[in-house]
Amino acid sequence: MPQNKFQKLMFALITVIITVHAYVFFSLYVINGNTLMSINGETSVISAINKQGGVMMFGQMLPIWAVIIIEFCLAYSLEIFIGQPLSFKLASKVFDMKTTHPVLFETAIICATVGIMCPAMSFIAAFLYYPYYMGFNIFTLLANWLKLMCFNFPFAYFTQLFFIQPTVRTIFKIIFVKNKKDDSSLREEKEKQLVS
Repeated sequence: MPQNKFQKLMFALITVIITVHAYVFFSLYVINGNTLMSINGETSVISAINKQGGVMMFGQMLPIWAVIIIEFCLAYSLEIFIGQPLSFKLASKVFDMKTTHPVLFETAIICATVGIMCPAMSFIAAFLYYPYYMGFNIFTLLANWLKLMCFNFPFAYFTQLFFIQPTVRTIFKIIFVKNKKDDSSLREEKEKQLVS
């Protein structure tokens, strides 16, 4: 769908903005929400997070906005340099882009992206959210990574396939197809002027 480098960067940007917010919500509210509320004696997750002074990252409490910025920077870098190019190559090895229906080819790219990004971001999250105050143990890190992948993979697969990527593609079409139509109408007007 993206035609040039700028469009690829914008497509990744839109994807990562939506994805990071979805994962922070999923992690804090769905997976850890009840635990946070019971530990802090609060009736809402955001109140529990505020009461404890933020979210534990790097062994210290950080505000939610800092967590989102850190995860955004890491996810965007990973998507640009590894996820996007590698997922396209993997999908191209299985399907021929010229003869495969676009929906099927896009689905293959989404599945390949989830297969690459989910383990990679789960590993990064295992480092970020590791309980460093308890000391470091490689087996604990690996167990946390496996746990995060078990939680994140089904969420990643279904949200990317049925919610995030359709939303991103709709936003992308609104932004860039409109510009493409404007470009083609300008070209047609210039051609009419040249003919006249």
